[in-house]
Amino acid sequence: MLPAPALYRYLWEISSGDVAAGSTVRTFGRLSSYDSARSEAVLTAQHSAAQHKLQLNTLFVEPFSAQLGSFYLALGELDTVDEVHPVLCTRLLTCIEGVDLSLLQNAVEEQRRYFQEREAAKINT
Repeated sequence: MLPAPALYRYLWEISSGDVAAGSTVRTFGRLSSYDSARSEAVLTAQHSAAQHKLQLNTLFVEPFSAQLGSFYLALGELDTVDEVHPVLCTRLLTCIEGVDLSLLQNAVEEQRRYFQEREAAKINT
């Protein structure tokens, strides 16, 4: 069976608990740490004067050449370790250094608007 399609979620949405465990998500942030021996990495993102973190399980994407401080796009399924802290079981991890992040955020918002309009049109018909 194929995994569910991944929706874009911001790190602050995931770390605040707005996204349920088991969800398939795409997210992006700065790679702040990587431990190849434990298959763990951490993505960070700044939003509203707060630093948000997401732990990644990198077992399925290793080996990869980690560039600490660079921006990465991650796709995978959310899991929780202790019912509080989400962990993304990563199945795709791509360096997106050089991508205009403001344009990427605009594209995510436009995609969300499109999906909302499509769902509203289904309900009205």
